[in-house]
Amino acid sequence: MSPRPWRLITALVITAAATACTAGSQTPANNGPKAEAAQTIEVWHGWSAPHEVQAFADAVAGFHKLHPNITVKLVKGQDDDKILNAIRSGTPPDVVSSFSTNNVGQFCSSGALQNLTPYLQKDKVDMAMFPKAVQEYTQYKGDRCTLPLLADDYALYSNKALMKGNQPPKTISELTALAKKLTVRDSDGTIKVAGFLPSEAYYEHVPEHIAGPSFGATWLTPQGRSNFATDPGFTKYLQWQKSLMDWYGYDNVKKFIHSMGQEFEASNPFEKGKVAMAIDGEWRTKFMEDEAPKVQYDTTPTPVNDDRQNAYGGGFVTGTIIGIPRGAKHAQAAWEFTKYLTTNTDALVTFANGLGNVPSTIPALSSPNLKLPGQFQTFLDVFKNPNSTTVPSTVNGGDYVVKFQQFVQEQWEPGKVPDLQKGLQGLDKKVDSALQLAGG
Repeated sequence: MSPRPWRLITALVITAAATACTAGSQTPANNGPKAEAAQTIEVWHGWSAPHEVQAFADAVAGFHKLHPNITVKLVKGQDDDKILNAIRSGTPPDVVSSFSTNNVGQFCSSGALQNLTPYLQKDKVDMAMFPKAVQEYTQYKGDRCTLPLLADDYALYSNKALMKGNQPPKTISELTALAKKLTVRDSDGTIKVAGFLPSEAYYEHVPEHIAGPSFGATWLTPQGRSNFATDPGFTKYLQWQKSLMDWYGYDNVKKFIHSMGQEFEASNPFEKGKVAMAIDGEWRTKFMEDEAPKVQYDTTPTPVNDDRQNAYGGGFVTGTIIGIPRGAKHAQAAWEFTKYLTTNTDALVTFANGLGNVPSTIPALSSPNLKLPGQFQTFLDVFKNPNSTTVPSTVNGGDYVVKFQQFVQEQWEPGKVPDLQKGLQGLDKKVDSALQLAGG
């Protein structure tokens, strides 16, 4: 997920415009105030740091030129709980954005966010402008209740000095060999410099960033059931992960992790030269620029298992989503705003430059106005690569992902799973039971 934290509310008012319709309309309508009528739409988002708020304001500013009679009130620091509470209370804003693609299933199936398909069809918006993975994480069972608003994807960062002349790996076997070769230890096994830490507890080395892109694991069956015991990709991922964990020594890895700095501060171990290779999001390029400008590094796609070399170039993709709540007072105006912010190349490029995130349409990826570090090109390429993957949404959000992470961190890594197949079968039952209970 994106590292943007949840923060407190402050409103920023910008002048912008659109047409409007009746409150809570689920389909395009033209029976509300016309373009010449003054009105205000309220837009909730989760960004809150000054540069983030300004970046959002800059992206929205172009809307004013198209629709000068509508005021857009931007309210920062909102999270999904606040959004859902407002919708339940019948007092929602007109537009909301969320960092949690895992919650799309809940947003869509409950009707909390309106189905945007009628709007898209009416205005003939071509969904082909969004990569396949992005199209997947913005809908649930055919109900497209969100659109993408910038994206995050993941790739391999390599510290040039610590790589000692070795080229970044493309396969898991190359990654494993380099991880061992580049690791520096004290005589008692204490890790001083880690080549690559396989632990789920290491920041962005969570299963969804590796199991799917590297091992081809598919999280759910076509019927929407848990796929851990059936898909061999999970077994291959776990066996590789545990093998490298055992090489380091579980206690040594935990000791190193406990000594690490914060992920989103200058004390991050990759920035401090304590980790040679790490999988991380595109935002790290901006952190490197601001916090570790002297560190020379490369970015390359996430290595793939040796039997999947034709899939090299992809990675894990996720991002911010935006939608129109049930009960929005100015749904048509909200749609015009949502369409502008998610499909206008200039708006997306302005926003991407301000946040250091990936613009979420294919046309925006090739804009000459993108002003990002050279290492950012890897993330632009990964984003549009057809081999990139995401995790599917369910009615209970990312519960299955959380359960798998818990299984890996609390049972698998410490060596508490004597029979992996039985362990995964038990996990499947827990996930399916939770899905059924939630109505999925």
